[in-house]
Parts: sequence; C-alpha cells; structure tokens
Amino acid sequence: MVTIILLLSCDFWAVKNITGRLMVGLRWWNQVDDDGRSQWVFESRKGTGKQQGSDSESRIFWLGLIVCPVLWVIFAFSTLFSFKIKWVPVVIMGVVLQGANLYGYVRCKVGGKTSLKNMATNYFGRQFLKQALSKEEES
Repeated sequence: MVTIILLLSCDFWAVKNITGRLMVGLRWWNQVDDDGRSQWVFESRKGTGKQQGSDSESRIFWLGLIVCPVLWVIFAFSTLFSFKIKWVPVVIMGVVLQGANLYGYVRCKVGGKTSLKNMATNYFGRQFLKQALSKEEES
C-alpha cells in the first residue's frame, strides 16, 4: 500500500510539474499571498516561440490524463463491491491525485477565468442550436 501511494505521489508530481509543461505547454499551481490567502494559478503557453510537443504527444498526454482517473473510479467501485475495504485509502488517493491533475489541466486548457460549468452550458447550447437549425432547414 505504501509503495502504491508513493508511486501515485511521484506520478502526480511528474505530470503536474514536468510532463504537462513539456508536452502541452500547460501548468498550474497554488500560491499564498502575503495576506495568507490561497490562490490557484492556471497558465497556458501560447505563441512564445518555444517548441511544444507534437500533436501525437499532446493526444497521448490527454488520453492518459483522462483514462487514469476513470480507471481509479472503476477500481473504487470494484473495491467497494468486493468488500476489500483495506484498499479504500489507496483507491481514494488514486482518484484524488489523478482527478486533481485532470481538473488542473482542464482549467489550464479552458482558461483560468472560465468556469467548467459555463463551458458545458455553452457547448450544450451550441449543440441545441445546431439541431434546431438543421431541423428547420429540413422542413
């Protein structure tokens, strides 16, 4: 259990601090102001002239970033349904660390100021509008 948690922590650190910056030009972190307030910072590198990873590297990064939390959620359900309660802390750490990286990088990609709720609302609104316009054209 200890080995898995240590490896999860190393993976979290490597993805957050190295892989994301080199492969897709994104990074995120937390900083504490002089007043003691915690502030999250989400950055994306655009047009700085530095070479980012290729499109295939970017796809691999995002695929791994999305698949890993999904696998840990599957592990969580299988742990609960098989009543192997001793593995629950490991699974929770996996879900939290992988989910935090996914959330951080999605916020970087979308933009630090844009909320995910607004992004989803805009997407579904556009899809609804496309469907409505295509039905009108058919009539």
